[in-house]
Amino acid sequence: MHALPTVTTILAFLAAGLGLVLIPGPNMLYIITRSLAQGRRAGLTSALGVETATLVHIMVAALGISALLLSSTLAFSLVKYGGAIYLVLLGLHTIFMHKQEQTEIRLSESSFLRVFLQGMLVNVLNPKTALFFFAFFPQFLDRTSGNISGQVFFLGALFFLLALCCDCLYALLAGTAGKWVKGNRHMQRLTPIVAGGIYVLLGFLTILLSLGNSRI
Repeated sequence: MHALPTVTTILAFLAAGLGLVLIPGPNMLYIITRSLAQGRRAGLTSALGVETATLVHIMVAALGISALLLSSTLAFSLVKYGGAIYLVLLGLHTIFMHKQEQTEIRLSESSFLRVFLQGMLVNVLNPKTALFFFAFFPQFLDRTSGNISGQVFFLGALFFLLALCCDCLYALLAGTAGKWVKGNRHMQRLTPIVAGGIYVLLGFLTILLSLGNSRI
């Protein structure tokens, strides 16, 4: 019996994982907006924060705590609505942030820490991430090996590296585009408003969809 997945399983997992990473969501949006507004370094910091939260999800999944969370309607609802509310608040903050003209100010170390922690919160409070690990991972696990936790950690590490590479690419590309945005006053004013509006919309959509599902 093999403790680790086969090469075929790993390749299939990476292909499926890449498809999931490329789907736009709160994580990608956060990284791109940070990069556009505050440059590559802030974008890379936000990417690191987002994927640090992925490591948390991996550890929780390996320990089986997420299974307990998903089995509890109340606990899962609290996480889901908490994440939606956080997106709304983050969106409102992003919309009004441009009034302080933060894009023209060099970020301090404490500001980078805040960007990192916000990135973590965006991903930690994203119920789709927990669902991903418990709806997606089991399809690539070999229960006959008797080492499920080890397989989760191994595949989780691969997913972390894959997602981190993609997120860093988003940050670098958006950071480059951000230089053009900063040279255009109209775009500089419009970017945080559009980004914040999308955050708020995502938050309210999450709440509305959750309420709709709870009535079914």
